Formats: sequence, C-alpha cells, structure tokens
Amino acid sequence: MADVNNSNLLQLNTGILKKDACVVLVKTEWNATIVDEMENGARRVFAANGIDNIITKVVPGSFELPFAIKKIWDNAGLGQRPDAFIAIGTVIRGDTPHFDYVCKAVTDGVVNLNLTLPVPVIFGVLTVDNEQQALERIGGKHGHKGEEAAITALKMIGLNVSLD
Repeated sequence: MADVNNSNLLQLNTGILKKDACVVLVKTEWNATIVDEMENGARRVFAANGIDNIITKVVPGSFELPFAIKKIWDNAGLGQRPDAFIAIGTVIRGDTPHFDYVCKAVTDGVVNLNLTLPVPVIFGVLTVDNEQQALERIGGKHGHKGEEAAITALKMIGLNVSLD
C-alpha cells in the first residue's frame, strides 16, 4: 500500500512558485461529502501558498471528468488558459463491474489528457472499496488526497514552467 510518509511528496520544493497560476478543479457530484472535503483540502494548500486563482467546475460523475477538462481547455482564451487541472472524484466499489469500467475510463482519460494538453492534469480520483477507505484518505490515516493533489499540481506547474 502506498504511504505518503515514505515519499517526499509533502515537501514543496518547486523553487519559485508561479503565484499567478490558475488551477481548475473539476469535481463530481457523486460522493459529495468526500469530494467536497478533497476540494477544501486542495484550496487550503493553494491558499497557504498564495495561489488564489482557483476555479471549480462540477460534473455529474467521474466518467465525465476528462470530457469537462478537455472542453474547459478548448474554450479558454489564449490569455486565460489554466496552468493545471485537478480531477476530483470518488468511485466506491459496488456489487457490479461498473466500478471497474468507470475507474479504467477515468484513468485512461486523465492519462490521455496528460499526453495531449500542454498543462498537467492531476489525478485526484479516489478508487476505493468502501466509504471508510475514502474517509481515511481525506484526513485519516492515509493523509489527505485533496491536499496531496494540490501539492502535486504546484510541483507540476513549476516543472512545466521550468521546461518551457
């Protein structure tokens, strides 16, 4: 099992942060209590680092996340394009294979976006067996995945700027 304590993820060492960065959070309506706390965690990290241009868009479910991100990118004007996206959702296993199809589709969609868009798309989608596992990932024993997604976005924005 991945343990954030065995990594350097929480060390924000991106060099000079892009203070005027724009980040778009695209979140789902499903599992709103968990998803809303993931958004709150991400916003706390951005606020602590002086990033205040955060936009939230809402989609029905995780399957729709890649479409919305691509559409937002395509419709943004040249001077208004985001520096990063975070896909936020929670898919909880049920009694049917639906879980497997949704998880694969959203994962493949985010990978595809990362290979085609010139800005990072952070995977902030929990794929868990039950609600307890999700709760453990929004401030419980497995850290806070919303905060981790925001830190990852900041690091990737820094990397992207340094490579341009």
